[in-house]
Amino acid sequence: MRKKILALISPLLHWLSGFVPGTVTVNRRERLRACCGALLGIFVTAVVGHVLLGSARDLPFLIAPMGASAVLLFALPSSPLAQPWSILAGNMVSATVGVLCASMISDPSIAAAAAVAGAIAAMFALRCLHPPGGAIALSAVLGGSTIHAQGFYYVFSPVAVNSVLLLILAIVYNNLTRHTYPHRQQSEQKNLHKTSDTTPTGRLGFSTGDLDAVMKQYNEVLDISRDDLEFLFKQTEMQAYRRRFNEITCSDIMSSDIITVEYGTSLEDAWHLLRKHKIKALPVLDKARRVIGIITLVDFMKHAKLDVYDGFETKLRQFIKRTTLLHSTKPEVVGQIMTTPVHTARGDLHIVELVPLLSDAGMHHIPIIDTERRLTGIVTQSDLVAALYRARLTEAQATNPPTVLPTIVPAV
Repeated sequence: MRKKILALISPLLHWLSGFVPGTVTVNRRERLRACCGALLGIFVTAVVGHVLLGSARDLPFLIAPMGASAVLLFALPSSPLAQPWSILAGNMVSATVGVLCASMISDPSIAAAAAVAGAIAAMFALRCLHPPGGAIALSAVLGGSTIHAQGFYYVFSPVAVNSVLLLILAIVYNNLTRHTYPHRQQSEQKNLHKTSDTTPTGRLGFSTGDLDAVMKQYNEVLDISRDDLEFLFKQTEMQAYRRRFNEITCSDIMSSDIITVEYGTSLEDAWHLLRKHKIKALPVLDKARRVIGIITLVDFMKHAKLDVYDGFETKLRQFIKRTTLLHSTKPEVVGQIMTTPVHTARGDLHIVELVPLLSDAGMHHIPIIDTERRLTGIVTQSDLVAALYRARLTEAQATNPPTVLPTIVPAV
């Protein structure tokens, strides 16, 4: 009997579990930032709106849906529903639809329902979906005689005035608190030209096309931009790699026996070091052993104009040869052709963080520095490949240990 009761109420309990809110992942500082932004935004919008509208006519200087807009603009500034086009066009087109329904439909219930539905349809068509727009359309119908008397003037005052003021404050406040706003959205045209083979890391895991296909199948509006969703997925993959490869850091795989040069090292000496030690890059250090640049074979080829192969050997010799004259128009020392600034990494950085740099960004050598930014080693593409191979091999051996065959003792 008990099992039958549990079987009956189990689906109900599962359905009710959907009412339980999810865990809030933002910290207290971010919550306080959003609250202070909404406080400032609504207060300034109300004060300025009262000055512009309250003294001129018997108009509401601040409408209630702005509270919902403030939640989006300050608590969810990266949401597609909170972008400038969404708040401006969404609120104004919804107000227009609400005024039309109020003037054309006499029954308030029907007019209210038609206004909200029409506002959603219009916002979808104009790609400016903004949830407070539904409340603005509804207020245009149920706002009373004062709003009805305004007609289409309601679209501009107070809806447009309130929206513009709140938007300006959101732009200023969010950027001052290190939240980029407006949140740049990747264009659809750019997505269409993307391929899954654009970067080496894109050849494994999910691709842009995979994400687009899944989002199309999901067929619901997401309160997160497509780019942010892709970024979160990639960061999740990186976190999974960190877990799989344990805590292997740059210090564990770097080469510590480093050949370096200084700013004033001659090009001829630098070239001989590259040839003698069979390496392709030399970190350039100052007197305190801090990295100020890096010189590679590519730097020699670029400045010697070796992209044209005619006279390759002669050009190279003339370029690296010391000039005996007092004045020279060609580079003479490493500091004149080195690549700067240099992308460095801390020794305690996980090696997974180097994957995008050494693959997608096209880097071949990354100097490793300590807490005082002094050079301690260098990681190359070969070092990273070897480390990932060893880690994967160790994982495979731990998962599938070799089978130990039993020892057969011959009968006496």
